[in-house]
Amino acid sequence: METPGHIGGYSLEQIVETVRAYAGVSGKGPIAAVGTMIDTSDPVHGPGDDGAVVDVNGSAVVVCGEALSPPFVQADPYGAGIAAILANVNDVAAMGGIPLGIVNTLVGPSEVTSQVMAGMVDAARWYEVAIVGGHLTERPGETSVSAFAVGQAPGVLSMANVAAGQRVLFACFLDGEMRADFPFFTSIPQQEHRFGADVRVLSQVAEAGLAVSAKDVSMAGPLGSLAMLLEFRKLGAEIDLDQLPVPDDTDLLKWLVCFPSYAFWLTCEPETASDCIAAFEAADLVCADVGSVNPGGVIDLAAGGESAPLLDFATDSITGLWA
Repeated sequence: METPGHIGGYSLEQIVETVRAYAGVSGKGPIAAVGTMIDTSDPVHGPGDDGAVVDVNGSAVVVCGEALSPPFVQADPYGAGIAAILANVNDVAAMGGIPLGIVNTLVGPSEVTSQVMAGMVDAARWYEVAIVGGHLTERPGETSVSAFAVGQAPGVLSMANVAAGQRVLFACFLDGEMRADFPFFTSIPQQEHRFGADVRVLSQVAEAGLAVSAKDVSMAGPLGSLAMLLEFRKLGAEIDLDQLPVPDDTDLLKWLVCFPSYAFWLTCEPETASDCIAAFEAADLVCADVGSVNPGGVIDLAAGGESAPLLDFATDSITGLWA
C-alpha cells in the first residue's frame, strides 16, 4: 500500500520537482518569441496549439510542423523519420483532424537522409497518410529533419474551448516499452498495424461533440503537456495521479516526463465524459477520467489522499506565449 502523498514509490514533492525541472517543460519558454510575429489572441487560427486551423471554403484545415532534435537524428536516423510522421499526425489528431498529407525537408549526407526517408515511408504507411513532397539537399555535416502536415477537421478540438467544470481525460496505448537512450515510450511494434485507426478516434469524438479540446503528449511529458493545454486560459485542474494510466513495469517518474507514441489529454463536458471514454475503449485504447478543470489557475496533483501544487499560472508559465 502506498503511503499518504506517495505513488509509484515517489512522493508528490519528488514528482513536482522532477516535472518542473524537466528540460521538456522548462525549455518551452523560447516559444514566447513567436508572439512577435503572430497575433496570440486566437490559438485556433494561429499560432495554434498542436496545430493551427485555416478556413478553406467553410472547411477547417489543420496545418502543423515539427523539427527533429539533431542528437536524436544522429543517434537513430530511421527512428527520427518515424518520429517526424508520428509527431505531425498526432498534432493533427489533437486538433480533431484527419491527416491527409505530409511534406518534409531533409538536409544532410545521403547515408543518413536515406535512413530518415525509410522511417518516414514506413510510418506514413502505418498512419495511412501520404507523403506528398518536400525538399532534399545532400551534403556533408549534421543532418536537419523537419516535417509538416495538413489535415481536415470535421470538429475542431482546441485549448480555446477549455472551461472550468469540464472533465479531464487521459487517452493512451500502454503496451510498449521505454527507450533506454531517449525519453520515448514506444509502442510501434505493438501498434503499427493500427496507428491509422487509433489516431482517427480523436476526429470521431470531436465530430460527435464528445470532447472540446485535446493536446497530444509530446516532449513536455504528460503533466507538462497538460499544463500547455490549460495555459491559454490560465485555468487550474485537480489531477488524481492514482487514476492516471501508467504502463506496467514502467517507472512513474520516467512515464511523467516521456513522449509516448500514443497519448492525449482531452477535456469534455461532464455529461459526455462516459461516451468519450467509451469511444476510445471501443477502439481497444485506454481512456480514464483523471480530474476536473477549475478556475483557480493552479494545477494540483493528488495521490494517496494528499495533494501538492504543480504550478500556478499566476506566477508560472510554460510557453509564455499567451501572456
